[in-house]
Amino acid sequence: MTTQDGKEELEAQFAQWRQYVLRRKELQPLDADELEDHLRGSVDELVAAGLSPDEAFLVAVKRMGSLDELSREFAREHSERLWKQLVLSADTGGPVAATRSRRDLWALVICAVGAAVSVKVPALFGLSLEDDGSFYARNFALLALPWLAAFLAWRRKASRPVIAALVALFALGAVAANVYPLLDTSQSLVVTSIHLPIALWLVAGLAYVADEWRSSRRRMDFIRFTGEWFIYFVLMALGGGVLSAFLFNTFKAIGILPEEFISYWLLPCGAAAAIVVAAWLVEAKQSVVENIAPVLTRLFTPLFTAALLAFLVAVLWTSNGIDVEREALILFNLLLVVVLGLLLYSLSARDPLAPPGPFDRLQLALVVSALAIDVLVLLEITGRITDEYGGTPNRAAALGENVILLVNLAWSAWLLLNFIRRRTPFAALERWQTGYLEVYAAWAWIVVLVFPPVFNYV
Repeated sequence: MTTQDGKEELEAQFAQWRQYVLRRKELQPLDADELEDHLRGSVDELVAAGLSPDEAFLVAVKRMGSLDELSREFAREHSERLWKQLVLSADTGGPVAATRSRRDLWALVICAVGAAVSVKVPALFGLSLEDDGSFYARNFALLALPWLAAFLAWRRKASRPVIAALVALFALGAVAANVYPLLDTSQSLVVTSIHLPIALWLVAGLAYVADEWRSSRRRMDFIRFTGEWFIYFVLMALGGGVLSAFLFNTFKAIGILPEEFISYWLLPCGAAAAIVVAAWLVEAKQSVVENIAPVLTRLFTPLFTAALLAFLVAVLWTSNGIDVEREALILFNLLLVVVLGLLLYSLSARDPLAPPGPFDRLQLALVVSALAIDVLVLLEITGRITDEYGGTPNRAAALGENVILLVNLAWSAWLLLNFIRRRTPFAALERWQTGYLEVYAAWAWIVVLVFPPVFNYV
């Protein structure tokens, strides 16, 4: 290889390394410049000491691997190069990493078992899943999510003020769920059962971001964590369903019906434990789901866009209004949340430095379609509240949520449009979404704490 060929090969390796670094959402271009400058300086020193450029690059990456986890991850991904052998040892991190891994595993076991046991603790006080379903509807998140928050806070080494805030917020949720006199048939029970898990999930988000709760970058990491956690949880739920079916039918073949064990022990305890286990999988096995999640996002975005456009065409064609009864409200709100989730997760998985492309235009179409449906639902809810039926907890909560979603979707559409037209940086859209998490948290707590007494607990 000539000297010129060696230089070209070296520059190609620098370019590949820089491209990988810039894919990390937590790094800005200036950070990448600083890392690359450090790497180049190390390579120059090694070349001056007599190594070839290719050898110098490999050794420099090895040195950075001991200083920076980025190089270790880079070596994992590019396993076809010698970097994997140079940067990764057999235990992928030595005694310190192995000790950390064992501690994480013990923390996982303790928190998962704690969540599973917590689900059965109310039974010691005479509260059963069969006879006291409303209690579990209000409290299931309170039984499981504190253990998730504890695991995340331990992982992040959260400070005492953050831990105190977590304890206070979970205690506030427990008071709201159990002090108000909510009847089993009341709408206030329904809105509390829906909104309290949302509020408490965002409390778990505080444990995830820990002392960096003001950081837009860390909030986007939590959004990404939420999407990946959901994928793992669904996969585990499907596996649990298969396990339950096999368990039921194999025992049935010998004359034993384990229906009660499955319904009152395996499924609730397994679901609570899976909440923590899914979080551990996200933390420990990110590379697996990071390859799956973007593919799922790109698969379902066009499908949901087509479905929403077809619905709008049907509304215009038939001139039929939207039914705003409770089940329909929940359905439409879930639809809008799914659309928002697709947008959020695609943002978190996107390269912020990449130019706008066809997929961004498809996302804009999806957001605009959801925005149009949100407007139709809002008009129908407002008309029912003012003209015919009056206000109920369900309709009031749906009205507020649709207004919040309307603002989010409208400004997101505007930012996406300007990004596609190259007038707004992609970072502006990220900051808008991460900042809006506080709005969702505030509204969820308002519904849980304020709505029941305002509507006389009906």
